[in-house]
Amino acid sequence: MRIYKATDYHDMSRKAANIISAQIIMKSNCVLGLATGSTPIGIYQQLIDWYKKGDLNFDKVKTVNLDEYKGLSADNKQSYHYFMKQNLFEHINIKMDNTYLPNGMEEDSEVECTRFNNIIDLLGGIDLQLLGLGLNGHIGFNEPSEFYEKGTHCVALTQSTIDANSPLFGDGEVIPKSAYTMGIKSIMLAKKILLVVNGKNKADILKEALTGPITPMVPASILQIHNDLTIVADEEALSKIDDSLIVNG
Repeated sequence: MRIYKATDYHDMSRKAANIISAQIIMKSNCVLGLATGSTPIGIYQQLIDWYKKGDLNFDKVKTVNLDEYKGLSADNKQSYHYFMKQNLFEHINIKMDNTYLPNGMEEDSEVECTRFNNIIDLLGGIDLQLLGLGLNGHIGFNEPSEFYEKGTHCVALTQSTIDANSPLFGDGEVIPKSAYTMGIKSIMLAKKILLVVNGKNKADILKEALTGPITPMVPASILQIHNDLTIVADEEALSKIDDSLIVNG
């Protein structure tokens, strides 16, 4: 486990983008596991900037996303398909055929989960998985539970997750109550994991995830046993982590 302290959100985004860009440069046909939400937006903006400057080439890169809301079509402005196009894919030279997300419109959960698990297997697994951290410790939409879900599954979102997502939806828009999400096994099989966290409101759960007991009630705690985990977080998020654990603290 390596923990890097960033001064603020911009610095965190740049440091995390550096790690992703290094992966792309080292292996031009790498498989990136991508995340959505507010946390990675700055990372994607930095990657776009470096692409436009000619420093990065996404032509051979393949991506798999962690999750998608069940019941939202790819062209729905609140879907993660739409998010990824708007915040990354449309601004770089990645081939859209090389980008994979769960299909939120598939009503049969078993069919969709099997399909998405097979995609990850056919790609040969994930070289680098980008993760954010939920206020309740979720990664992807793997919510606190009595056990770890291994593969892609359909999950009922907790109220805290629904509340956290609600500002992204407009008045009158229905906030999804369930989602397809990559399972813990697929995440943990990634060769490298990059966890990015910012904000004072994440300080308690980050400390619990990194230094507390490993338990499915704090899904991110499983990351403690990954053999190549990097955390990039700002000062506020790391405010309750002992400086001795921080690489540049």
